[in-house]
Amino acid sequence: MAALLQAANAKIRSHPVLNYVCSTHFWGPVSNFGIPIAAVMDTQKEPEIISGKMTGALIIYSATFMRYALAVTPKNYLLFGCHAVNEMAQLTQGWRWLAYWRLGGRERALEAQQQRASLSSSSGGGGGGGGGSNSTKGNVGDGIDSIKGVGAEVMQRGKEVVEATREKVVGGSGGGK
Repeated sequence: MAALLQAANAKIRSHPVLNYVCSTHFWGPVSNFGIPIAAVMDTQKEPEIISGKMTGALIIYSATFMRYALAVTPKNYLLFGCHAVNEMAQLTQGWRWLAYWRLGGRERALEAQQQRASLSSSSGGGGGGGGGSNSTKGNVGDGIDSIKGVGAEVMQRGKEVVEATREKVVGGSGGGK
């Protein structure tokens, strides 16, 4: 039985692609890809939940292992790619954290939330805002939310004008015939 296993191992190891797939140079980065995938997915979440300390640690971690991936022999480009993706995602998260907590993003988000609340209350609560969500996607998102609120007010006023006109037309023509 041992001879059979040795023969199978020798057969696998003789093929360069199979030898690579059976190595830690392949499975280490593959198992590590969960970190950058999670980091990329986190870029879609609210900046309020970003941990500045953890993001800083992951930036240093990925930069270190990007260097390590090129320092080993043979160079591990899969590990380098894994940590390059993570480095970019963590730098994005770091910028989002900095913009939200240190460069006034939190204040702008709170202001936009208050504006949406006042617009939805002035339009009778008819849903001119963003569905009750706290998310702010920058100035463009705030502008769109403002337009939606104004649009709801215009629609309501338009309905009132149509009703008033209909009453005049129907009431005036009905009495004259």
